[in-house]
Amino acid sequence: MLVVAHISDLHFNGTAARRDRINAALEYVNSRSSGIDALVVTGDITDNGRPSEYEEAGATLKSPLPLMICPGNHDVRGEFGQTFLAGQNFPDERGGIGPLNYARTVADALFLICDSSIPGQNNGFLSDETIAWMDEQITAAGPAVPVLVAFHHPPVVLQMPMMDTIRQTGEERLAALVGKHPNITMFMCGHAHTGAVTTFAGRPLCLAPGVASTLNLPFEGTGVINETQPAGLAFHTYADGRVISHFRSA
Repeated sequence: MLVVAHISDLHFNGTAARRDRINAALEYVNSRSSGIDALVVTGDITDNGRPSEYEEAGATLKSPLPLMICPGNHDVRGEFGQTFLAGQNFPDERGGIGPLNYARTVADALFLICDSSIPGQNNGFLSDETIAWMDEQITAAGPAVPVLVAFHHPPVVLQMPMMDTIRQTGEERLAALVGKHPNITMFMCGHAHTGAVTTFAGRPLCLAPGVASTLNLPFEGTGVINETQPAGLAFHTYADGRVISHFRSA
């Protein structure tokens, strides 16, 4: 059985209150690490992409578990890469920093950590370069290896009016990849600051709750941000071809 801890939307901003929420979620996971195989963090590590926020994040995000982190729309590729992916190069054909994609094998499963961010925008998109890279990684691993995919932006409508306007688009190319590779087991994302499970292309799509805050559903109030809810996290188990997600507050 594979067990993955999943947190998202930390939004480090230099305040003690925010750091307390993040530390609570990390401590909940780390104190139970003997029963967990990996920790995945699906983006929006910082609130404003400032160097000081990345310095704080780099000093705080520690775990005895294999730790895999992808950027979100609040992140800045250059600062993110220097903090979490030091020594790796992600050149872009236009001369900038390309998508921060990387792969890791943990407990005989292939994790694809994908960059769905678009620099300077809030919505998401997996570039053709990223889709091609995913295809290459899965093909190289072989059809018997379960593949878990993580990115920030959900590629589906969540019935959350504001977030649905800045979701991941171009998802038909990702769906085609699932059709080509049946061993894609599940997708993990964040962005919406709500714990949720749905499907995408016939696979589980699991959203981690927000650590920094929760976003209200339309019937939960007129305000969008709800900071009265505690920091949340998810545990995903995979065994016998089935994914089960459990949600906790920290």
